[in-house]
Order: sequence, then structure tokens, then C-alpha cells
Amino acid sequence: MAATFFNSPKIRLRIIGFAEGLSYLILLFIAVPLKRIGGHPEAVELVGPIHGLLFVLYVLTVIQAKTEYRWPLGKTGLALLASVLPGGTFWADYKLFRQLREPSE
Repeated sequence: MAATFFNSPKIRLRIIGFAEGLSYLILLFIAVPLKRIGGHPEAVELVGPIHGLLFVLYVLTVIQAKTEYRWPLGKTGLALLASVLPGGTFWADYKLFRQLREPSE
């Protein structure tokens, strides 16, 4: 069951999108204030690279989804734009990713 769970482009996109969005919010609203106000730069040093990795994974997963689902450029652009807006990947999940059907093989 785990193999088919992670083989699904839709599930991969939704999980990575959720993780990227959550890491972005943690970075912006917890780690950066801890660094700037609390004098704890280690918060950003820890969360920053994790978010960076998840951001790259999200972009690659969106590109893969564009290919597999034959998305138009506009939909792909919206999914990519969502990654730079706080909470954007949650919006993308609700508006773009939930209704996806598995590509026929």
C-alpha cells in the first residue's frame, strides 16, 4: 500500500505542497522573529535549509505534475506562484490539486 501511496503524482504533490507551505509559515512567523527579536539566529539556520529543500521539491513536483496531467501554462504558473506566497500552497491544494484525477496509464 505504501508503494502505491507514494507512486501517486497527486498524493506526492499534495504532501510536498503541505510540507513546503508549513515550513514557509514556520520560517516567516516563528524562525525569523526568533532571529530578529529574540537574538536566536540558529532558528533560521535550522528551518531555512529545510524550507529550501522543500521549496525545490515542490517546484520539481509541480513540473512533473504539469507533464503528467498536461496542465496548461496558466495552471502551472499559479501552482508555482503559490509557493512564494505565505499560505499559497494551501490555496493551491484546495483549488488546483484536490480534484486531480490519476493519469491513465
